[in-house]
Amino acid sequence: MRFSVVKTGYDQRQVDSCLDELGIRLSRLAARAEGAAGATREWDEIRQEATWLSGLLQRLDLGDAGTTRQAGDAVRREAAEILAQARNELDEAREEARRVREQAYADAVQARRDFEEALHARRRRAALVDEILTGVTVEPVPADTPTAAAAAGTGVPATRVAAGGRDAGAQPPSGRTAR
Repeated sequence: MRFSVVKTGYDQRQVDSCLDELGIRLSRLAARAEGAAGATREWDEIRQEATWLSGLLQRLDLGDAGTTRQAGDAVRREAAEILAQARNELDEAREEARRVREQAYADAVQARRDFEEALHARRRRAALVDEILTGVTVEPVPADTPTAAAAAGTGVPATRVAAGGRDAGAQPPSGRTAR
């Protein structure tokens, strides 16, 4: 995060834009973490179904020896392979979900640090502005005081009324009232 330096600190629009972007990134990371958790639930359901099917095959009595038993053994082997594959995929999905959660957490921590740093800088700028403005004293200026520009003749024309010229006592044109 780099911000342009202005008189009173950093460019406020850039800081606000950065904070908005950090908020968006945090929302996206939260959605990714939630999606990873959802994938883990799906793999748990697949594992439960495979376990149930394996148990069902073990409970079945296929009756005759010979071909029926060989067919039952082939089905059991296939079920065991499917179960092993599902367990392997489940482990991989859990590992991926763990990595996504860790990355999301690390990104969220960094985004929070960045946000706190930007907020701290903004508060320092506000304190500096308050300190500068506290030292400024304002004295009221009488309304009839001529300006420096009018006195120095620097090209700012003084009105005849303000300069006490020939129209000083004149009435405004008809239809208008003096203020």
